[in-house]
Amino acid sequence: MALRDFFISLSENQTLSNTAQQYGLKLGAQNVVAGVTIPEVLKSIQELNANGISCTVDHLTNFVSDESEATKAKNDMLAMIDAIHAKEVDAHISVQPAQLGLDIDIDFCYDNLREIVAHAETFGIFVNINMADHQHLQPTLDMFEELTKSFTNVGTVIQAYFHRAKEDMEQFNDSRLRIVKGAYKEPEEIAYHDQLDIDINFIELIESHLANGQFTSIATHDHNIINHVKYFVEEYNIPKDKFEFQMFYGFRNDLQLELAREGYNVCVYVPYGKDWYGYFMRQLAERPQNLNYVTKQVFNKKTNTVLAVAAGAFLLGRLTKRK
Repeated sequence: MALRDFFISLSENQTLSNTAQQYGLKLGAQNVVAGVTIPEVLKSIQELNANGISCTVDHLTNFVSDESEATKAKNDMLAMIDAIHAKEVDAHISVQPAQLGLDIDIDFCYDNLREIVAHAETFGIFVNINMADHQHLQPTLDMFEELTKSFTNVGTVIQAYFHRAKEDMEQFNDSRLRIVKGAYKEPEEIAYHDQLDIDINFIELIESHLANGQFTSIATHDHNIINHVKYFVEEYNIPKDKFEFQMFYGFRNDLQLELAREGYNVCVYVPYGKDWYGYFMRQLAERPQNLNYVTKQVFNKKTNTVLAVAAGAFLLGRLTKRK
């Protein structure tokens, strides 16, 4: 847990994030972030599509502190929607309300979010509203509920580590939902900390939404959970077009291809943008397996994971001081 907290704290360091932007995709981030420009990410999407894999695209934007930054983030997402339509790729959009001004003004954020959803609707493109920490949970759900009154091309995320997750899913059981375990540091009084408790709740949420008949995005790299879902959908005759397995770009590529060849819907979460640093650190924080994978990609040999990635963080810190 201490190592996880360490990388989460790095993800929240704006100075390091600003420095990282100046040096481009480094420290292995190029293996898990699809690029910094729309043409770069479109190339990655086309490669995944060629293997029967769809994509959800997230433009990475951190530390939005004023309306001009939020407006720029919105315009970047609108441009991505246009590019998806123009290139006719199999992809949809994931958006983070904090990128659009949630911490500035909720009405301003909602207007930005609504504009994105409305624009995507004209092209038949789905929009998934991402979740962050518990402080953003209820405002995000409130905006999502309001959007569902006017649009059908919008869904959101349920995080299994929250105690309230089942209640939230029941409230939106008629919606398309992405079910995840959760990746933020949360107080014990509102979130499970034991991994077994999280896994149990995660599976129960998946089964419940699948049984309800609504489309379910199952976000996991855990082959045990994936196998459990396979048995569950077979036992209850749930069609394959009612769900998809979602995985992060750059992780478990072999498993992604295997599932696609077996006829399952596979969707890869494809992040891009110059603000890659915070996302990269959160990926390292979420699972020890991510640390091992990225370190091997960077150093191309087995080495001490903690020292290697910590050295990268230290390097960014030194670069910052030189500025």
